[in-house]
Amino acid sequence: MTQPGDAAARNSPSLSTFSIVAYDPAGPEWGVAVQSRFLAVGAIVPWARFRAGAVATQARGNVSFGPQGLSLMGKGLSAQETLDHLLAGDDRQESRQVGLVDAQGATASYTGAECRSWAGSLCGTHYSVQGNLLHDAATLEAMARAFEDGTGELADRLVASLAAGQQAGGDRRGQQAAALLVVRAQGSYGPDDDRYVDLRVDDAPQPIDQLQALLGLHRLLYIPPEPDEWAPVEGKLARDLQRVLRRAGHYAGPITGDYDKSTGQALASLMAIENLEERFQEAEGLIDRRAVAMLRRRYGM
Repeated sequence: MTQPGDAAARNSPSLSTFSIVAYDPAGPEWGVAVQSRFLAVGAIVPWARFRAGAVATQARGNVSFGPQGLSLMGKGLSAQETLDHLLAGDDRQESRQVGLVDAQGATASYTGAECRSWAGSLCGTHYSVQGNLLHDAATLEAMARAFEDGTGELADRLVASLAAGQQAGGDRRGQQAAALLVVRAQGSYGPDDDRYVDLRVDDAPQPIDQLQALLGLHRLLYIPPEPDEWAPVEGKLARDLQRVLRRAGHYAGPITGDYDKSTGQALASLMAIENLEERFQEAEGLIDRRAVAMLRRRYGM
């Protein structure tokens, strides 16, 4: 763990922030998660590119470190070599804080001497956590443990790491914004790009909680259902959905529990409006169970 000493803050605003950059070889995936008492922190700190790596640039963040770092790591430089190159060309390096993970999962971090206390970083296997203006080192230690012990996809482990850091103290000024960025091969909607998860909470009292909720919604809208998540629209489920369709103004027929043509067409229309088309098979009369739960919550069933 690195911990440069205190120094007087400069006049320009800084991103008093905690973040994690990480790599998951199972994907492979690269990602960044960040929280700060700073508006729209996701517009500045997180950068990632498939088969290049990930960068978090914070404190008095040099935004150019993001694209420059990804370009260098994409050309084969290690995280440490890239960090050395970035700092060598920056005359304000003592006010910077940076975390990097490269294409092979190696990490590097830097905390300048002018970053406000408590400031430091902690590197582990395939990840680096870093923060400044924290309560103490416990924030980073909790983040590291949560990431190492976490389960699920990289995105889940990154958000869990943020939540653990916040619970252990987090940013001394409080909360405001959080962001999550994960890249994987053809991970985007389409899939025509590698941007798998790109979520931001720009201004909220509890941004990490909201980020977690957005991640769940992202899965519902973008990730295809597993085979065991499909349910036939029949019996009680069909009656419930007919009631939902009535409340939503898409169905005026009787509550029969039969999956007939009018029920299927009405359900297809509602699912399209709710951006849930991928979770309904009209011809087969099948619907995703998680989509049903969402419709029940939304329409009071």
